[in-house]
Amino acid sequence: MKSTLVNMTAVLFVITLVASAGVGVVNMITEEPIALAKEAATKAALAEVLPAFDSTEEQTLTVDELPITVYTATKEGQVTGYAVQTMTKQGFNGVVRLMVGFTPDGEVVNVNVLEQSETPGLGTKMADEGNPLLGSIQGQKLENKKLVDGKLAVTKDGGDVDALTAATISSRAYVDAVNRAWMAYKSVAAGVEATDTASGATHPVAEQTNEPAAQEGGQYE
Repeated sequence: MKSTLVNMTAVLFVITLVASAGVGVVNMITEEPIALAKEAATKAALAEVLPAFDSTEEQTLTVDELPITVYTATKEGQVTGYAVQTMTKQGFNGVVRLMVGFTPDGEVVNVNVLEQSETPGLGTKMADEGNPLLGSIQGQKLENKKLVDGKLAVTKDGGDVDALTAATISSRAYVDAVNRAWMAYKSVAAGVEATDTASGATHPVAEQTNEPAAQEGGQYE
C-alpha cells in the first residue's frame, strides 16, 4: 500500500514537472511573436492617426487611475503630432481602447479603435470609417467644441458629439476615452496637469440585462 502511494506520488510529480516545462517552452516560443505582433499593430495605429513622422518618443501617464501612453512624433527633429493610446472601462461590454492623434496645436487628426467588444451592428460602429462620433471631432480643436464642465459630451448630455444610433452607452464610452486622450495630450504638449476627465460615461450595471429591451439597442436617443 505504501509503495503504491509513493509510486502514484512520483508519477504525479513527473507529470506536473513535464507539463510545467511544456508550458514554459510554449511561452518562450510564442512570447517574441506576440510582442512583435503587438509592436506592428501599434506602429500601424500610429501611422493612421498621425501626420508624417520618422520617429516617436513614448511616455506613460496615469489619468483617472488608468494607464495612458502618449507618443510624441517627430520628423527631422520637429514635432509633427501626438498620438495617445487611451482607454475607458465604461463600454457597454467593458473596455474600449483608442488611439487618438493630434496635431501639435491640438487638432484631432484621426481616431483608431484598438479594442472594443460592443454590441454588433450598434456599438461596434464606432470603428466604422466616417462614423458620427469621429465625424464630430475629426479636423477640429476640442476646446472649440460645445463642452460640458470642460469636457466633450454627446448631444444627449448637452454636448455636440453625435452619438451612434441606438448606442448611447458605447458613444459615451468613446467620448470618455477621447476626453482622457485630450487631457494626456495637453499634459505632454502644454504641461497642463492631468486631472479627472470622466465625461459622465457611466450607466448603472443594473440597467444592463440580457433582455432585448435592455440591451444597447434599447438605449435610444
